[in-house]
Amino acid sequence: MTRDCNLACLHCCTDSAPHKPFPNELNREEALSIASQIIQAQVPYVLLAGGEPLTVPHFFEIAEALGRGRVYLKVETNGQIFGENEAERLSRLPIRSLQISIDGASQAVYSKMRPGGVLDKTIFACRAAQKFNLPLEITFAPTQINISEASNVIDLAADLGAFRFNSGSLMRIGTAAKLWERLNLSSAEYEKFYNLLERKEKELKGKMEVAFRPFSIEEDLKSKKSAMPATILILPDGRVRVSGFLPYTCADLRKETLIQAWKECQKAYQNPKISTGFDEILKDASVLALANQLRSLETSDLPVMV
Repeated sequence: MTRDCNLACLHCCTDSAPHKPFPNELNREEALSIASQIIQAQVPYVLLAGGEPLTVPHFFEIAEALGRGRVYLKVETNGQIFGENEAERLSRLPIRSLQISIDGASQAVYSKMRPGGVLDKTIFACRAAQKFNLPLEITFAPTQINISEASNVIDLAADLGAFRFNSGSLMRIGTAAKLWERLNLSSAEYEKFYNLLERKEKELKGKMEVAFRPFSIEEDLKSKKSAMPATILILPDGRVRVSGFLPYTCADLRKETLIQAWKECQKAYQNPKISTGFDEILKDASVLALANQLRSLETSDLPVMV
């Protein structure tokens, strides 16, 4: 919904930060038009994300329009401006998941990962979700800064009533790519973290799902690169992105309908640039650092690594 955010997280894959929206983001009327098209197309499930989606003035108007249209929703938030009023309002809608990021079990570590963030606010948001019976997911991005608190964050997620804890290796995209040497774990640290996740998976079985497979982007791509995903990724300015891992757009919802954009997505996956791009990532994951340098698939003659 926006690239603007109230935090400047070191590991952000969308390059989001305060006062950093996309140029010319969709206005209220344009966003409502897309929501209407989503309902008409009988799309069953929509993820509302950012940046921080709750900073968008018409966030609830969009969420409630989709809810009235019987579209299930997932909302991703950092929890800094989410309280009981927001939880109560979302509880009236068909919510499949409220995902809140917790990247540290102490304020000292949390604020290093998420400059400007207050851990207590995030925990309060989780408590509000719990109070209004919202299905809560917790996500954790492992780095050199916070890996020592990973076990405590998993336990905290379980104590907060989360039905799922999500993690995996750090994605080398956006802000994280710029700070890669500072953030990324060693192979030995990743092995230790993976073993921790396996132990917690067994320990918390029946109480909370510990989700970490596939563990890396590379693992994910190996299983999926040959087939188009059953999703359409709409950017805050209305452009449609082919993949979150590649720097290509294939449609513009200011110029085309949702159905037309979906057809353009299907067409895009037949373009050899897509399979070539995925192969380049599998050969050298550092190419992911260029994933947010967006350009039109139709007009670009550049390979991913340029």
